Amino acid sequence: MKPLARLRSLLGRTLRSRVAGEDADAKAKLIWGAEGQRWHTPDDVIWHVNGDAAMYVGGIRALLVQALHPAAMAGVAGHSGYRSDPWGRLQRTSEFIAMTTYGPIPSAEALIDRIRAVHERVRGKTDDGTPYRASDPHLLAWVHIAETQSFLAAFQHYGDRRLTPEETDEYVAQAAPVGEMLGAVDLPRTEAELLAAIEGFRPELRASAAALDTVDFLLRTPPVPWPARPGYWMLAAGAIATLPAWARRELKLPSGRWFDVLVGRPLGRFSTAIVRWALTPESRRDRLGAPPRA
Repeated sequence: MKPLARLRSLLGRTLRSRVAGEDADAKAKLIWGAEGQRWHTPDDVIWHVNGDAAMYVGGIRALLVQALHPAAMAGVAGHSGYRSDPWGRLQRTSEFIAMTTYGPIPSAEALIDRIRAVHERVRGKTDDGTPYRASDPHLLAWVHIAETQSFLAAFQHYGDRRLTPEETDEYVAQAAPVGEMLGAVDLPRTEAELLAAIEGFRPELRASAAALDTVDFLLRTPPVPWPARPGYWMLAAGAIATLPAWARRELKLPSGRWFDVLVGRPLGRFSTAIVRWALTPESRRDRLGAPPRA
């Protein structure tokens, strides 16, 4: 094997093990190897977007945006184990997205049921003493719309092509049913509705102490080996460059146009291209993120 091919293979295996876990092969069989009807097909835009390397940027962005809701942040800080087991949390999230996008319907439904059962047990108080419960439809709606909009924003900036307005609406509509199966109600079906829903949450959003601590953990001291941190920081810079100015101000992140033009977007494009290159077509079926494209 040539040196460049070895490097590509090594990087691909490393990314795959981090995102999918050591049992990635077993998970892949359950998702792509099992027989049965799926909710989506290769003709659906969600099949394409959720399988692109831009999801690496979108995932970081989603965590940053979701942290702005005090109740969502309190639930993550108190119950998710994101500090003690950050890769485990990432792998569970990756498995959920892969299973509900590409997996057989009975397996996807079973996974959703398990997550709903976990949500029923998660409850507590925010930093100002306000009670919350993870099964609250309003809170579940926030988590869903922040995630959906983050995946869309990342793809539109760093994906392998640009979606048309019709395709962005299709993506929002195709993502909504799973969010409603988790317990959210009347989720947006178009990008305009999605953006309006986020605006509707603005009065509830603020950077709590836990949110700022999470930003520090994700961006300044990430759970990534030192040799891999430059690549991670490039992905994170790309994520920051897609955030609206109000979110960056709350989270104390760079918000000037100079950052977007000279730092964030170039690094986001470069790092996403490297991830896309490393995850070769031959390995796509084995990684959590996307099967081979039709």
